[in-house]
Amino acid sequence: MQHKLDTTDFAILELLQEDGRVTIKKISEALNLSTTPIFERIKKLDKGGYIKKYVTLLNNHKLGLKQVVFIQLTLKEHSRSYIDKFANDVKQFPEVMECYRITGNFDFLLKVLVTDIASYEHFILTKLSLLSNLGNVQSHIGLSESKSTTKINLNALKP
Repeated sequence: MQHKLDTTDFAILELLQEDGRVTIKKISEALNLSTTPIFERIKKLDKGGYIKKYVTLLNNHKLGLKQVVFIQLTLKEHSRSYIDKFANDVKQFPEVMECYRITGNFDFLLKVLVTDIASYEHFILTKLSLLSNLGNVQSHIGLSESKSTTKINLNALKP
């Protein structure tokens, strides 16, 4: 059975979203609680699956990965095995940052991160276009980024 989150749990999750390296001591100071209950709550949140993993977010521009491309694509066949095979194949491409099965005129939406248009073309020619069952593909080149976040808005979920 999953436990119901209270305001302290939400406060802990907010602080962890802001800084995944925040110490238990800092959280306990911010919430006016001792470290032991904070540690136990974080352990429970972790075990309950509320925390997927702890990561470091990198600056893609500093690393030379300056081109974001969104790809809408359809498959020729739509049986479960074809859909699963495509999803598994795409997971092997490090350029693909996100892959969603979507509704509408397309079957999938990919977010691809590459150094430039030439490297995107190389990705298309040497990887994506070689996948079997690929139908229509439409690329949308990202010109600029107005918002990028990994932080979930917890305000509407709080008790």
